[in-house]
Amino acid sequence: MSQLRLCFAGTPAFAAEHLSCLIDNDFQIAAVYTQPDRPSGRGKKLQASPVKKVAVDAGLSVYQPASLREEDAAAELKSINPDLLVVVAYGLILPQAILDVPKFGCINVHASLLPRWRGAAPIERALLAGDKVSGVTIMRMDAGLDTGPMLHKQTVDIDTRDDRVSLTDKLSLAGQTALVHTLENLNSLIAQAKTQNDNEATYAEKLSKSEAQIDWNKSAEEIVNTIRAGVGRAPAYTFIADSRIRILKAEMGNTEHKELPGTILKITKEFVDVSCGNSTVKISKLQLPGKNPISVLDLLNSGNELVSIGSTFSSSPDS
Repeated sequence: MSQLRLCFAGTPAFAAEHLSCLIDNDFQIAAVYTQPDRPSGRGKKLQASPVKKVAVDAGLSVYQPASLREEDAAAELKSINPDLLVVVAYGLILPQAILDVPKFGCINVHASLLPRWRGAAPIERALLAGDKVSGVTIMRMDAGLDTGPMLHKQTVDIDTRDDRVSLTDKLSLAGQTALVHTLENLNSLIAQAKTQNDNEATYAEKLSKSEAQIDWNKSAEEIVNTIRAGVGRAPAYTFIADSRIRILKAEMGNTEHKELPGTILKITKEFVDVSCGNSTVKISKLQLPGKNPISVLDLLNSGNELVSIGSTFSSSPDS
């Protein structure tokens, strides 16, 4: 099926990696859809999405509608006449009028093993829940939220050291492999498509800012999972006095203690040991206000006394 006439829809780096994979494997891409350029950086200059950058570099036609709900959006897609629309983290809802245009419909690369973690943040939710396995599902899209029939799955193990960045990288590689396999075997996979069991569905809503705030009364596992899920997008944070500290990397400790949760028990060259609800959390990377991320050794060498033995992390300034 390498002669399929494809359209591709996606926006972030995760999607751009899949587009690059299709280009490298000589698939015919008639057009690329991505979200409009957004202001970014200190100067708030308009920035192209990672998908647009890949598409422009490859000389592909790029479309950037603010919405696909307008009548002319479906007409425009019809004029391109795609056999299939490949969607990867596009960020816009595809109405039925769009879904009905391509000959073989629309397929989506979703970063979970559906029906678990339908929705916008499957990677973060898997880490927060302490899942040991994740994966990628290629599904045919319907009008529901990640509810369409499944064509192909590829499983990915989640290591205890994985965070949002590393797991995203793993899932991107798995997604690219799964997508190529699906496109090369599309007819047979459509014929064998499996309906999702709605009774097994879980939903992956976007993380709220409050979920990134560390509650030191929780278990070490819960706190570490919060830190793992926040890396690269919404970093976990806590306070000392009126200073907000980002916690970027940590692991579970097993030290028994009698101190209040959040108390800094020990600082070595590798870790800041902090009491929590059931044991300790060993912090190895953090970020002070207005500073770059640093290791604990760099923290010690800086002479900063904000993070010191006996100080207490808390859930709000001056609490």
